[in-house]
Amino acid sequence: MSGNSIKHRDEFERMAGSGGCTWLLARKALDTSAFGFNLVEIAPGGSLPAHDEAGSGQVELYIVLEGDAVISVDGQELPAPAGTYASLAPSSTRTLMNNSDETVTALLVGVLPNDAYQPPGWA
Repeated sequence: MSGNSIKHRDEFERMAGSGGCTWLLARKALDTSAFGFNLVEIAPGGSLPAHDEAGSGQVELYIVLEGDAVISVDGQELPAPAGTYASLAPSSTRTLMNNSDETVTALLVGVLPNDAYQPPGWA
């Protein structure tokens, strides 16, 4: 399987972060360099640090996998239960919050929009 890597999320290195967040270092575990991605577990009452990606130009995609999150984009708070996808422009200030009593798990993906990706005709 040269160039391929398959792992279960239980195999990912865990790293404590601020705001009640625990990062599961998926990109590092899978040795992927084409784009950034990691899992984050947000404890009840926790949140990702509010930030934008204006400096890097990176577009981020947040996918809520488990739990009942709230996403704030440019100060507007919206419900983000499991199954919610959010595509976030570099200049938008964003955070993902957990106001529930259960852990929220989300996949965060980041990529520079000027990369060479070309969507297939059917997408």
